[in-house]
Amino acid sequence: MGATTGAVWGRAEQQDFRGRVRGTLLGVALGDALGAPVDGLGIDAIREAHGADGVVDPVPAYGRRGAVTHLTQLMLFTVDGLIRAQVRRDTGAWHPPTDLHRAYLRWAATQRDWGPDERRKDDGWLAREEWLYARRDPTAALLLGLADENMGTLEAPKNPGESGPQAAARSAPFGLLVGWEPLLVVQLAVECAAQTHGHPNACLAAGAYAVIVHGLARGESLEGAVQYALALLASRPGHQAVSDALQYALAAARPGSPTPERVAEMSASGTAEGPLAAAVYCALVGEDVRHGLRLAVNHGGPSAPTGAMTGGLLGALYGETALPPAWLAELEGRPTILELADDFAMEMTQGAALHGPTAASPGWLARYPRGT
Repeated sequence: MGATTGAVWGRAEQQDFRGRVRGTLLGVALGDALGAPVDGLGIDAIREAHGADGVVDPVPAYGRRGAVTHLTQLMLFTVDGLIRAQVRRDTGAWHPPTDLHRAYLRWAATQRDWGPDERRKDDGWLAREEWLYARRDPTAALLLGLADENMGTLEAPKNPGESGPQAAARSAPFGLLVGWEPLLVVQLAVECAAQTHGHPNACLAAGAYAVIVHGLARGESLEGAVQYALALLASRPGHQAVSDALQYALAAARPGSPTPERVAEMSASGTAEGPLAAAVYCALVGEDVRHGLRLAVNHGGPSAPTGAMTGGLLGALYGETALPPAWLAELEGRPTILELADDFAMEMTQGAALHGPTAASPGWLARYPRGT
């Protein structure tokens, strides 16, 4: 099933896929927004500010409730890059890591510029969304990795010592390439992570997260998707830290009631495999999306990345209708996220009707220019 294999999508399959795409992207943003106000705070400070249960509903960050961080911004540009890669495929210029790098450079421009530059005709519609020009505490690794035109690769990664979770937290969209083989999903996520986070733990955490989302988007159980990710990781050098963290998350999900201390124990290292494992744990033990996301952000570790990754898992697993409506109502950028999600779903299921080697919809190419 999938656009890349030329399979025919039935209407019910298209609707299910669109619901999972919307759920994934909105889920990342919801978890990011819930965690943003308490990111980096200890559990005692969180409880002091927000009560014994911590943050239970969105609270203000960056001057409003529902505000997202750079993690959601980059996740959206990942989607944009994936659509652009599909559109450029008609030209024979098929190298998705390069298309993703161009998308990440468009994000980097939003962090330098005051607003959209209408002179850049190849930017497409997403880079013209003014709300994305807000600086939301991007890490030095992201800004350094994308400070010039040179693309980091696995052979020559940017920031080779950088093992933070930011690359993994932007990688849910790779998992939505449901027509791709899982090995290729892992490879693309790993290669794109190396553009800013060159440490093997960061790259492999991104690949593992992407392929877990991939399993969920194809209808697998969360535990089954994690087991499959572990099997794929086993053949990659340097996988042990990420594999151990995921194994621990699976084991921890069985006994006892979930506690902030258990989540913090997994995520506290701050390196990518910690928040990834915590996200898997929170998604496994959460009674519903709301409970899972509250667990993911109320602890002493990196709350925004853990929340974002948990939201992506739960959204892919259950679809958009499982997300808390009152949280969605306040979510920053929700119209943009929905528009991009629907464009992605349309490209992946009906791309052949939008563009081909000989003809293309002018409106689609205006939104997602092929460039040079």
